[in-house]
Amino acid sequence: MKIFLMGASGMIGARILAEAVARGHEVIAAARNPEKIAALPGVTPVAVDANDAAALAAQAAQADVYVSAVSPRSTGDAVTEAAGYREALLAAARTAGKRVIVVGGAGTLTFSDGSPVMAKLPDFIVPEATGMKALKDALAQSDLDWTFFAPAATIAPGSRTGQFRLGGEVLLADAGGDSRISAEDYAMALLDEVETPAHRRAVFTIAY
Repeated sequence: MKIFLMGASGMIGARILAEAVARGHEVIAAARNPEKIAALPGVTPVAVDANDAAALAAQAAQADVYVSAVSPRSTGDAVTEAAGYREALLAAARTAGKRVIVVGGAGTLTFSDGSPVMAKLPDFIVPEATGMKALKDALAQSDLDWTFFAPAATIAPGSRTGQFRLGGEVLLADAGGDSRISAEDYAMALLDEVETPAHRRAVFTIAY
């Protein structure tokens, strides 16, 4: 399978890239600064801006699936930046006619009592979480073939264990209330979804 991966140089994107290569997939690996992308067999690094819909569509059209591992973080106007990323992704997926899998955020989920996780987030994370929720909502309202994959509340480099739980739009946590996942296990679950779609036009999440 050929995968177009936007955000291939980031913490999560780099692990998605490594997992895809380990499974024998070809990857068009895109980032604003492609020199930061790991040199791996079967990987074609390309320079693409996440807000450039035409460039995104041109690369996605060459692949079987479009994976977006971009987290819009503001260097100025958070609302404008998140909106630009959202509109570019939607337009590119529509133009290319490809399935799109989005690396989402835990702030878009709810707790088991139905209250929003976003209400408990630190103020500095809220703009990014708001942008991610707007993207999730826009996907749900579109006619695209999409999947929104939200990680646990804490995602960080760790081990590839293969031992994790999947859920829907409710944040998963262990018996002690800890919601976490390694980026390696997240990447494993995402590639499982790429290869065997189980959450088309749906949101799902992961945690230990």
